[in-house]
Amino acid sequence: MLPNVDSIAARLRLKQLRLLIALDDHGSLHRAADEMSLTQPGATKALREIESTFGETLFVRSAQGIRPNELGRCVIRYARLIHMDVAHLREEMAGILQGSGGRLAVGAIMGAVSGVLVDALTRLRAKQPALTVEVVEDTSARLLALLDQGRLDLAICRASVARQPEHYDYLELRDEPLAIVAGMAHALIDAPEVTLADLALSRWIVYPSIMPLRGLFEREFKEAGLPLPLHPVETASTITTVLLLQRDPTLVSLMPLDMAAFLTRHGLAKRLAIAVRSRTEPYGIVTRRGAALSAATKLMIDELTQ
Repeated sequence: MLPNVDSIAARLRLKQLRLLIALDDHGSLHRAADEMSLTQPGATKALREIESTFGETLFVRSAQGIRPNELGRCVIRYARLIHMDVAHLREEMAGILQGSGGRLAVGAIMGAVSGVLVDALTRLRAKQPALTVEVVEDTSARLLALLDQGRLDLAICRASVARQPEHYDYLELRDEPLAIVAGMAHALIDAPEVTLADLALSRWIVYPSIMPLRGLFEREFKEAGLPLPLHPVETASTITTVLLLQRDPTLVSLMPLDMAAFLTRHGLAKRLAIAVRSRTEPYGIVTRRGAALSAATKLMIDELTQ
C-alpha cells in the first residue's frame, strides 16, 4: 500500500527528484550518477531510498540500462513539475527583488501565434519590459506534454486532444477559420476563383497526421469526391511551410486564416480564392488544473482575454 502524503513529504528530498530526472534522461545509472556527482553505489543507494519512500519499484533494470515502469513514469512527471516549479520560484523571487521582471514560458499552436499570442505578448512586454519570455510553437499534443512536465506556464491550444482533459483548466479564446495559400509564383495565384479540383494535382504541404487540421484537410477532399494528393510534405513548422512555398511554385498549403492573412500582407505568400468549408474546433488558454499561477502567467492571461 502506498504511504500517506505526510510520509512521502517527510522522506523525499529535492536531490532525489533530480536523480529521477537524470535516470529518465540517460537511461543509465552510471551516467545519471556522473551528472549528479555521485558514485554509482551512492546513486544505487539513493534510488533504493526513493523506492522505499513510495513502497514500490519504479524502474526496470536490465543489461541495456534502466527504464521507468508505469509508476516510475508517473513519479518522474511530478519530479519534473516540482523541479521546474523550484526554478520558476527562484526566477520570480529574483524579479521581485529587482522590482520587476520574472519569467514566463508560453506555448501556442500555429494559428494562435498570429491570432492572439503576438499582440498579447507585445502589450505585456510593454508593461513588463524586464520580463523574460520563452515561446514554444508546436502541436496541441506536444504543448500539453510540455505543460505536464512543467516546462510551460500556459499553452494556447486545444485541450480536447489530451487523454485526460480533466487534468487541465481551459478558457476558450476563438475559432480558427482556415485558408489555402500558395507562393507568389504559383500558377493560380491571381485566379479570380479556384476550386479544390483545380488543386487536386498540386503538391501539398500538410500537417502531421496527429493534428486535427490534417483531418480537416482530408475531409475537404473526401467531401469534394477527390482523391487525396499524393506524396505531401508533412510539417507543423510555420517557417518551413513559408520557405517551401517561396522556393517551390507548385506547392500549396492549408493553414489558419490569421497566418494566411499575415503572409499575404507581407508578400510572403498569398491566399487563394477558394473557401474552406470545414470548421476547426476553437482553441483557448490551457493551464494545469490546481497549479498555482505565477504573477506573470496571470498577467499574460489578462492580456489574452481583454
